[in-house]
Amino acid sequence: MKENGMILGDCLEVLKKIEKSTADMIYLDPPFFTQEKQKLVSSKTNREYVFDDTWDSMKDYLSYMEKRLIQCRRVLKDTGSIFVHCDRNASHYLKVLMDEIFGISNFQSEIIWSYKRWSNSKKGLLNNHQIILFYSKTSHFKFNRIYTEYSATTNIDQILQERVRNKDGKAVYKYNSDGDIVIGQSKKGVPLSDVWEIPYLNPKAKERVGYPTQKPILLLEQILRLVTDEGDFVIDPFAGSGTTLAAAKILKRNYLGIDILPAAVALAEQRLESLVKTESFLLKKGKKAYQNLSDFQMDILKHFQAIPVQRNSGIDGFLKEYINGRPVSIKIQKEEESFEEALNKTIKSGTAKKCCFMILVRTHTDEQQQFLHKNIPPNIIVIDSYELQSELILEELHTQGRTEKIIQL
Repeated sequence: MKENGMILGDCLEVLKKIEKSTADMIYLDPPFFTQEKQKLVSSKTNREYVFDDTWDSMKDYLSYMEKRLIQCRRVLKDTGSIFVHCDRNASHYLKVLMDEIFGISNFQSEIIWSYKRWSNSKKGLLNNHQIILFYSKTSHFKFNRIYTEYSATTNIDQILQERVRNKDGKAVYKYNSDGDIVIGQSKKGVPLSDVWEIPYLNPKAKERVGYPTQKPILLLEQILRLVTDEGDFVIDPFAGSGTTLAAAKILKRNYLGIDILPAAVALAEQRLESLVKTESFLLKKGKKAYQNLSDFQMDILKHFQAIPVQRNSGIDGFLKEYINGRPVSIKIQKEEESFEEALNKTIKSGTAKKCCFMILVRTHTDEQQQFLHKNIPPNIIVIDSYELQSELILEELHTQGRTEKIIQL
């Protein structure tokens, strides 16, 4: 059986031909039991990719999965692990099936892949996660611990001070016989949890190849790092566009992809020849890097009960309710902006987004604004911030006080 390539065929038949105990890891992204045909037209090649995910019954679907999972277990090494990607449609059924095939004791984690993905959801909650069931073949599975950064709520004692279990089994800080704190060993961070916030591939991502249900390379890289090392052998029985293989190639793992669709095999092979990976600005810089609104600006937006908008020079938020079926934007004048600059940005951005009205919150005065007030379009509403109103009132009071003194003199 060849390594570092794709094989066209039913993964059940291909897996049967692979020697037992040869794979270090298997990742499956099978049909999800959506009862729909999954299709997508590639914006790059204008080619349509389609696969059928309709079934006569859940029983038929589970029978299909069971046969393939049994072969996956046979092919895995005793130190190997398997990851089954699924969603709310069949995850609970697949969990029971995996317990039967791999054993309840070999269940390791239910990984929640969490992401932001907007859609016009049907009645009910917006679905912003998928599930990855993580099982090992035996208790002797390979596992590489991954550490993440401490959260903002972690205090210094939690990082530095050693903890022990008391008689009730509760974790408490450790003190020596003199009552002094005991400093623990150096720590690398917080062990990776089972909730992974990895961005979904947006439609314009360079990594996108136009295949339906394509997963980000970043997600597969994290799975591979968790249970494999360089030179290990990875199998993806439902390879699709080849994301697992791309991640394996980047991380110097050996790999084998299987897919029943000729178009998928051709696409994956082409992709492996010229790898493209989308780096996540969110993961590199953190959520705060996306947030350019100050606490002062956020407080103003809260008064309007507005939806905040980050990283837009002319719009800081929108009213939740539309006027005449069109949005109403809010722009808050920045400290370094003149009134003219803030007004021009408001008009430009608000017009581009087809806003019915545009609210400009003035935060300070400048010499030009007296002239500019005469040239403000009728759909622009200028409101002074509370701070500016206070300043103007105090200034007026001081002026009146000086005038009264002059009159008295």
